[in-house]
Amino acid sequence: MVSTVQLLPPITSLAAEQLQEWLSRRGQPAFRARQLRAWLARGAGSFEEMHDLPAGLRSELAGAFRLSSLEPVLESVADRGLTTKLLYGLDGGYTVEAVTMRYPRRTTLCISSQVGCPIGCPFCATGQGPFGRSLRAHEILDQALDAARRLSAEGRRLSHVVFMGMGEPMANYSAVVESVRLIAEEELLGISPRRIVVSTAGLVPRIAQLATEKLSVTLAISLHAARDELRDELVPINRRYPLAELIAASGDFARQTRRRVSYEWVVLAGVNDSDRDADELGRLLDPYLSHVNLIPWNPVEDSPFQGPTPDSLARFAKRIQERGLNVTVRDTRGREADAACGQLRARVQKATA
Repeated sequence: MVSTVQLLPPITSLAAEQLQEWLSRRGQPAFRARQLRAWLARGAGSFEEMHDLPAGLRSELAGAFRLSSLEPVLESVADRGLTTKLLYGLDGGYTVEAVTMRYPRRTTLCISSQVGCPIGCPFCATGQGPFGRSLRAHEILDQALDAARRLSAEGRRLSHVVFMGMGEPMANYSAVVESVRLIAEEELLGISPRRIVVSTAGLVPRIAQLATEKLSVTLAISLHAARDELRDELVPINRRYPLAELIAASGDFARQTRRRVSYEWVVLAGVNDSDRDADELGRLLDPYLSHVNLIPWNPVEDSPFQGPTPDSLARFAKRIQERGLNVTVRDTRGREADAACGQLRARVQKATA
C-alpha cells in the first residue's frame, strides 16, 4: 500500500448533475460544467490550466477538489515505448494498475476494476496477491482520463478500453457499468461502447444483467478450459457456475445483443493446449456466436506454469480452427514491463516488504 495525503474529493466523483448544482450555488451558468468536463477530457493537468473559466472559479475549484482520484506511483515501459504500465495510488493506501498499448491504428487501455481479485485463478499474478476493495466508478474513469492525458501529449488518442486489468469486473458490476457510460459520454472521452470490452471469469447472473443494459460492449469470457474438471482448477468460480450454465448465458448474451462473444484462453504448456482441449472447445462453442482469443501465458514469478512454444501455440490454434472456430493469437505485449495483471503491483509490494 502507499500513503495518500490528499483529502479533497476528486472532481470526477461528482455526477454531471452534482457538478451543475455545485456551480449553480456559486452563481455559475450551466455551460461551465460542460467546459470543465471538456478540459478533463482534453487532459488538463490542473484547474489553473482551464483558462476559459473565471479566475475566481478556478481558485474555488482548486480549493474544493482534486483533479483525479489517482496518484501515479511507478511507471514501467516496454516494447520500445509502445507499452506503458502505470501503478496508481488510491484513497485508503491501495494501489492499482493500468496498461496502455499503442498500435498503428489504435491505442488500447487495459483497465482495472478492483484492487486485487477475489477469483483466485492460480496462473494469474493478481489472484495471488491480497484482495483490497472494488473501485468506484470515478476511479475507473480516472484511469482512462489519465491515459488520454498522457496520450494527448504524444499526439495520440485513446480509442479502445478493455476491462481486463486487475479484478473481476462483474463482481463490481454497478461501478463498471457506470464507468462504461462515463467513458462513452461525448463530453468526456466519447469512446463508443463497441470499442469497450468487459471481461468476466463467469458470473452468470451478471452476464444476463449486462445483456439488458443496452450497451453495445463486447463480452469476453475468461474460459481457459473446456471441461469442468480442468476449469474447476484454473478458474475456481466454475465450481459455482459450471460450463453448461456459463456457455448458455454467453450464447443468450450474443443473441440478445447481436454481439459475438470473445472467449479468452490463456495457453499453459502441458495444461490446456492439447488436441483434446482443442476438440472439447470445438464441441463447446457455437462458431457463429463465438471468437476464441489465445493468450500465451505471461510468466509470473514463483509460478509452476510455463508458456507455450511458438510451434505448439501455432499447432493448437490450427487444431481449433479445424474445429470450425474463429481464432486469433493475441500479440504478447510488455513482458519486460511486468505487464501481466498484478505483476508490477506485486513487485512493488515485495520490495516494500
